[in-house]
Amino acid sequence: MTTRVLRIAVAAAFALAVAGCGANEYLGKPKEPDPNIVPVNYKQEILDTLRQTLGDPTNVRDAAISEPALMPVGREPRYVVCVRENSRDSAKRYTGVTTHIAVFYAGRLNQFVAATKDQCVNAAYKPFPELEKLCLSKECA
Repeated sequence: MTTRVLRIAVAAAFALAVAGCGANEYLGKPKEPDPNIVPVNYKQEILDTLRQTLGDPTNVRDAAISEPALMPVGREPRYVVCVRENSRDSAKRYTGVTTHIAVFYAGRLNQFVAATKDQCVNAAYKPFPELEKLCLSKECA
C-alpha cells in the first residue's frame, strides 16, 4: 500500500509541476513582451518627445534621422534610432547640432538621450523634414 501511495504522490507532484509551467497564461498574468519588436511608429514617437523636450521645438534646422537598427544597449541588443538636429533654446537662439539616440523596447520609445560620440558615428542619416516643420501643438502640423 505504501508503494501505491508513493506512486500517486509522485504522479500528483509531476502533474502539478507540469501544470505550473503554463500557469501564468491561465491566471491572467501577461507574458513578457519581445523586447526587440521593430518600432513602426518611431518617427511620430520621436516627434512627440521632441515637442515636449526642446526649448523651442519650432524652426529646427539640419534635422536628420536614421532607420531603426539593432545595437547593443548595455548588455542587450535593442532597436535604436539616431536623431540629429539644430534647435533653438527658449531665448530663440540656435544651440548647434546635437545628436540624440532613441532606444526602443517592445517597439515603443523607452529612452531618448544625448548620444555619445561613438553611438551614432556609423548612422546612415536621411533628412527628417517632419522635425523641421514641428510646431508647438499636434494640430498645427
